[in-house]
Amino acid sequence: MTIRVLSVTSEAVPLVKTGGLADVAGALPDALAPHGVEMTTLLPGYPAVLKALGKAKAIHAWDALLGEPARLLAGKLGDHPLLVLDAPRLFQRDGGPYVDPFGYDWGDNWRRYAAFGRAAADIAGGAVKKHGFDLVHAHDWQAGMALAYLRFAPFDGKALPSVMTIHNMAFQGYFGGDLFPLLDLPPQAWAMDGVEYHGGVGFLKAGMEAASAVTTVSPTYAREIRLPEFGMGLEGLIVSRGDRVRGIVNGIDTEQWNPQVDPALKANFSARTLAKRAANKRALEQEFALEPGDGPLFVVISRLTWQKGMDVLLEAIDHLVGIGGRLALLGSGDAALETGFHQAAARHPGRVAVRIGYDEALSHRMQAGGDAILVPSRFEPCGLTQLYGLAYGCVPVVARTGGLADTVIDANLAATNAGVATGIQFTGVHWQALTEAISRAAALHRQPDLWQSLQRNGMKADFSWSRSGKAYADLYSELIAEDR
Repeated sequence: MTIRVLSVTSEAVPLVKTGGLADVAGALPDALAPHGVEMTTLLPGYPAVLKALGKAKAIHAWDALLGEPARLLAGKLGDHPLLVLDAPRLFQRDGGPYVDPFGYDWGDNWRRYAAFGRAAADIAGGAVKKHGFDLVHAHDWQAGMALAYLRFAPFDGKALPSVMTIHNMAFQGYFGGDLFPLLDLPPQAWAMDGVEYHGGVGFLKAGMEAASAVTTVSPTYAREIRLPEFGMGLEGLIVSRGDRVRGIVNGIDTEQWNPQVDPALKANFSARTLAKRAANKRALEQEFALEPGDGPLFVVISRLTWQKGMDVLLEAIDHLVGIGGRLALLGSGDAALETGFHQAAARHPGRVAVRIGYDEALSHRMQAGGDAILVPSRFEPCGLTQLYGLAYGCVPVVARTGGLADTVIDANLAATNAGVATGIQFTGVHWQALTEAISRAAALHRQPDLWQSLQRNGMKADFSWSRSGKAYADLYSELIAEDR
């Protein structure tokens, strides 16, 4: 029997992306199809999404969706069904999905994503003919209200089992309590076990309370968010949900991220043909105007934020250069950090190079040409860059947290002797820990046989969606069976 799932997400590759959520949401339909799941993705009608959709058929309309006219358009996400909420006053704007052209949050984000949630609950409940579903899967705070509407005000009284996935607990969608009367929810929803959160409305919290099960994107992060330092104020709710909270590690799209056939690379290679990889290193040195050399070339592909530990990396750059390393960085974020990295590049010409922004093809070339990728995150629910690094023989140097701890095997004595190590882990995101990890990487890099062993182990590891897809499918089946 086919399980029909409505995936509610604010972004999905290749249509719209600001972070890892898009990669996951875009990959899930393919990952689940072999396990008897037909996943339909619901996206907001941002300009880029509507442009990609082209002339799409409207299959439903709302005269007033939280006060705004809206249509539902049908299309395809790859080979899978796609629904797009076309609400021009809410989503057809210049700027990003969540921020205006100046980088500030849209002042009406509460209305935009509450309306998105209301639409999702209507669709799941049967408002659209010939579009029935068995379960709703909501992603992050932008979709959290879908589950609140399913619980407290379902369309035609039809509630469904549901999953709430937390991709990053730091982003919760918290708004003032004065907005509650505008959400078209019954009074009983304003409660501790409803949408109320410290006198305001918590979109992520509402979804977590309403969901049949809560997942996050790695087993370690699922344990970490039970603690105050990672739970961001919601650790009590996580603890109260008990075994209803599970960690399912993300996978990567092995068609898009495959060094054997990747068209972005100077030279394609595999674990058996690592020697060919050197051409990518030489090309990357040229592209970033770095001095050519045999010493380790470190790469960073990241948002430049405190969460990602970029302030500590900035402090460690002089050490990295001092031991013979070079650094190529791609990212954007905090203005002070961007300035700091530019200053580091000016201080170390030919040794440190910085590109502000994001370039998908360049990120592929960096994974293929870098010796090691630095991921010093203070917390990291799953992380994808280290998985791409493993697949491309770019050895991850990671903080021991969240999904980083779950996916990288530290090159300690036992692991190297057993021939299973894939990277370097360090504990504590501070200067001493990071510089020691960088020094360990440089020392290992001077041992070619050992270094190539790390590369090959990582490249042979299976981080495709096959296991994770089955884990989600099994969870869906369990929840649907409980509901019957």
